[in-house]
Amino acid sequence: QVELVESGGGLVQAGGSLRLSCAASGNILNIYLMGWYRQAPGKRRELVAAISGGGLTNYPDSVKGRFTISRDNAKNTVTLQMNSLKPEDTGVYYCNAEIMSSISIGTKRREYWGQGTQVTVSS
Repeated sequence: QVELVESGGGLVQAGGSLRLSCAASGNILNIYLMGWYRQAPGKRRELVAAISGGGLTNYPDSVKGRFTISRDNAKNTVTLQMNSLKPEDTGVYYCNAEIMSSISIGTKRREYWGQGTQVTVSS
């Protein structure tokens, strides 16, 4: 059983910073792409940052230069440092990872989601 658990959300004023963390646990053999998504009320879930197993990163223009994603492969964690936050960054942030795990009949590779953590940026 693989699980992603996020932490670090909260309320911050515009211009402030927050750091989100996500830890993967379970019978993990390998973690491929990891990322953070967010969903604002009434909007679709969107990617805010992604990082490959080798450390290549990808950001949409809306957060580029303000958000930084990093990962610790030894600890199976991914972190999102968010600076210069804006009210439009408000939403529920979800950790996402593509993971190969060990199961009773062999291995399984699939995408997993965390439970989400609320980020609210006040103006």
